[in-house]
Amino acid sequence: MIPILRVAAAAACLPALLSPLAGHAAADDRQARVWAATCAACHGTDGRAQAGMTSLAGRDAGELYTLLSEFKSGVRPATVMHQHTKGYTDDELKRLANWFAAQSKN
Repeated sequence: MIPILRVAAAAACLPALLSPLAGHAAADDRQARVWAATCAACHGTDGRAQAGMTSLAGRDAGELYTLLSEFKSGVRPATVMHQHTKGYTDDELKRLANWFAAQSKN
């Protein structure tokens, strides 16, 4: 490959490297899906909880992100969620919220 073409090809890939969600819908964010699997014990597979627990699937992403952020900061009292959320960056919490929002409620 001609060196100038390599530079052009690398430059074309740069946005995808800088943004983990570039070119992918929230439902296709495989890393977020892996993180979401850890939520299944309480919130059900793909966020569809059984009776007695809060379902996350299909809820508004902004609302979910706000809740997760409040758990992380300690603003919202919790039994275990404040510990779970502390392990994630704000960007990762946004990706989780977007992933759950993209799941069907049923």
